[in-house]
Amino acid sequence: MSISPTATEMVFAIGAGDRVVAVDQFSYYPAEAPVTELDGWNPNVEAIASYNPDLVLMQTSGDVGASLEALGIEVWAHDAPFAFDDVYVQIEQLGAVTGQADEAAAVVAEMQAQIDELIAAAPDASGLSYYHELDNTLYTVTGSTFIGQVYGLFGLANVADPADADGSAWGYPQLSDEYLVDADPDIIFLADTLCCGQDAQTVAARPGWDQLTAVQTGRIVELNDDIVSRWGPRLVDFIAAISGVLVSIGAAS
Repeated sequence: MSISPTATEMVFAIGAGDRVVAVDQFSYYPAEAPVTELDGWNPNVEAIASYNPDLVLMQTSGDVGASLEALGIEVWAHDAPFAFDDVYVQIEQLGAVTGQADEAAAVVAEMQAQIDELIAAAPDASGLSYYHELDNTLYTVTGSTFIGQVYGLFGLANVADPADADGSAWGYPQLSDEYLVDADPDIIFLADTLCCGQDAQTVAARPGWDQLTAVQTGRIVELNDDIVSRWGPRLVDFIAAISGVLVSIGAAS
């Protein structure tokens, strides 16, 4: 059983999906995942145990994990990655605990090969800046976060870094319209297309944003929120989106 959308994507990718008896309400990818009403945010021990799982996959187990283990249910828990390579480690750990070690290693190798190819295909992005939007209240990420490190693979500069120079926002500062107009990012990546209905048109309509280089050049990238917020095998799709826009910029320059 999985009550972590990221773990759900991983376990299906490594070929153990046919053993998954239930997943939480947010684990709707892949399509064959057995979605239930299980609460992924506030897991209920009794509700989970009612499915009689041998193993429960979850994020940061805490008291819930301890209670499940007290019932004789094995728990595999994961945290959000701090570094890029943590993704590969988690997939391999999940492979070990599910008996799919070889399959997990193959998934990691394929991801690494695809990512290397995407990075190699993109032109040098040094000198280009970006803004990554988490929601339409202008929360974002800095280069110190996992998401920021993904952009760092291409040499992109994060305009939000000065807004959290002391780390007091833990890499997730909230910016203002004025800040972003002044920072004038070359590229805008929207990770709030699903949650908040944002797109190139809504961004361009914001007060003062028509002045931004990214708006004037059409360099607004609409991302799938779920792909960006989960760090499973679809991380390749996120990186492909970055590579694609950099290739288009290079081709136009």
